[in-house]
Amino acid sequence: MSKPTSEAVNPGASYPRLTELIEQAKTSAASALPVLGLVYPCDGLSMEAAANIHLQGIARVVLIGPLDRMKRAADTAGVDLSAFECVHADAAAPESAAACATQWAREGRLTALMKGSLHTDELMSAVVNRDTGLRTDKRISHAFVFDLPRYHKLLALADCVVNIAPDLKTKRDVLGNAVGLLQKLGIAQPKVAIVAAVESVNPAIPATLDAQELVQQSKNGAWPGALVEGPFGFDNAFSAQAARLKGMNSQVAGDADLMLMPDLNAGNMLYKSFVYVGGGECAGLVLGAQVPVVLTSRADSLLARTASAALATLAGRTH
Repeated sequence: MSKPTSEAVNPGASYPRLTELIEQAKTSAASALPVLGLVYPCDGLSMEAAANIHLQGIARVVLIGPLDRMKRAADTAGVDLSAFECVHADAAAPESAAACATQWAREGRLTALMKGSLHTDELMSAVVNRDTGLRTDKRISHAFVFDLPRYHKLLALADCVVNIAPDLKTKRDVLGNAVGLLQKLGIAQPKVAIVAAVESVNPAIPATLDAQELVQQSKNGAWPGALVEGPFGFDNAFSAQAARLKGMNSQVAGDADLMLMPDLNAGNMLYKSFVYVGGGECAGLVLGAQVPVVLTSRADSLLARTASAALATLAGRTH
C-alpha cells in the first residue's frame, strides 16, 4: 500500500493534551487497527484528514462515496487515493453513502464513522433510522474534549450539539455517555461538574433542580466511579479559587473532567467561546450509537479532525 502523502502532519504542538490523545490512539491501534469509515469525502479537507489519520497510524480509513468525486478531491489535496479502500456510492445522493456506511457499521466492518463533505443531517438521518440505523438503548448525545491553554487537563463538555433542551432523563443519558467516554480514555473516576447559571438550588431555575437530582442519583450509584457535584456556576466549576471565595467545599471545583451543560444554547456558546476567545482546540464525538460518529465542520482544523478520529477509535474499543 502506497502512502497518500510524504509525511504525517503534526499540527498539535500548541495543544499537548490533544497530541497525547492522538498518541494514545496510535498505541491502542498498534495492537488492533480500528477501521474508520469516512463518509462522502468529496472535498480537499476530508482527504487531508484521511491522509493524516492514515499516516499517524490511528486507523485504517475506508472512503465511502462516489469514486469520481473522491478522485477529484484527492487530486485537489495531493493525496494518493490508491492508499485507501474505496467503496462506491451514488454521486447524486450523499444519503446513499451514509446508508452504506451505517450498513457496514451494523455488520461490524467499521469501528467508527466520520463525516466528510455531506450535510450533518444527511449522515445523522441514516445513523438514527429506526429500521436500518445504529440506534441502541442509549440516547444519542455529543461530547467535546477540550485542550485549553488555561486549564491543566483535558476538559469535556456535553451536550453542545445534539440535545436542544434536555429534560432530567435526557441529562442522565448525556452524563452517562460522557462518563463512559472518559473512562474509555483511562479516567477511571471522572469528576463531573453540573453547570447552571448559579451554584445554589433555586426553584425558579430548573437546571439547578436537575443538578440536585443528578447528584443524588450519582450517590445512589448511577455512574460507578464518577464523582458528580452541582449545581456550579461556570466560574466556580472552572476555578477552585472562585469556589473558595464563595465558601464552597468541593472536590470537583477547578478539577472537573466533564462539565454537563444545562442546554444546547449554553453549551454551544461555551464551546465556541473556548475556541474563539479562549484559544482552545477540541475533539468531538456523537455517542450512544452502535459506533462513535465524528461530525466535522468546515471550520475544523486538521488537528481537530485528527484528534476527533483518535477519540472515536478509543471510544469504539471493546476492551
